[in-house]
Amino acid sequence: QVQLVESGGGLVQAGGSLRLSCAASGRTFSSFVMGWFRQAPGKEREFVAALNWRDFSTYYADSVKGRFTISRDSAKKTVYLQMNSLKPEDTAVYYCAAETSIAIHTTRANYPYWGQGTQVTVFS
Repeated sequence: QVQLVESGGGLVQAGGSLRLSCAASGRTFSSFVMGWFRQAPGKEREFVAALNWRDFSTYYADSVKGRFTISRDSAKKTVYLQMNSLKPEDTAVYYCAAETSIAIHTTRANYPYWGQGTQVTVFS
């Protein structure tokens, strides 16, 4: 089993920045993808960004491209989401997710492992 623990959410003014962290523990795999999803009130959970542990490749949703950056610390088995130029529409609960895969997927159903979520609120 894989356990994921997020941290770093909070309240920020529009235009500001936040960094989310997700630490993985338990069994991890060489073919491993870690990503971030978010869910705003009344909306479906949507893909934000993901990183392929095997080849360092990344993928972003169009809505965050150029503003968010996903990165990792291999020694700590931690993935980060640096969020800059935040907008009120970025307000959501952000979830870390992981899958054993050689390719990045953007569909929620592909990810069997999830964190508990962390709230990000952006006010104007």
